[in-house]
Amino acid sequence: MTDKSASFIYVTFIRTTPHKVFDAITTPDITRRYWGHENVSVDWQPGSAWQHVRANDARTVELVGTVLESDPPRRLVINWANESQQSDPDQYSRVTFDIEQQNDLVKLTVTHDELQPGSGMLVGISKGWPHVLSSLKSYLETGDGLGL
Repeated sequence: MTDKSASFIYVTFIRTTPHKVFDAITTPDITRRYWGHENVSVDWQPGSAWQHVRANDARTVELVGTVLESDPPRRLVINWANESQQSDPDQYSRVTFDIEQQNDLVKLTVTHDELQPGSGMLVGISKGWPHVLSSLKSYLETGDGLGL
């Protein structure tokens, strides 16, 4: 059995609403503006597939997965794997977006777990999530992402 004990947690506070955060994670036109990718699903309901698609002319699918939980605008849980590794169940990890209103701020906690210690995925997301989530915060507060 594969060791999937590693995890990564990132917490940020954003001056916005829970609905806007949830929409920013699940709406392709918005994710493109701060992430350079589109998160695409038919309905973001449990059991539905989702894809992480590079927002360029090639429209390359980079990540794939399934929606595990969806409770808009409070929580979204998905699994994901590199598109090239989607047939291997051991390559999937889980991402949980917890969205909480706290006075005039939203606390966004992203927990990426079920990762293999030392894996390329763990290394990549440890560098990637802080940049993506900082860009999300910037986009929601100013209208401009960080240009990923």
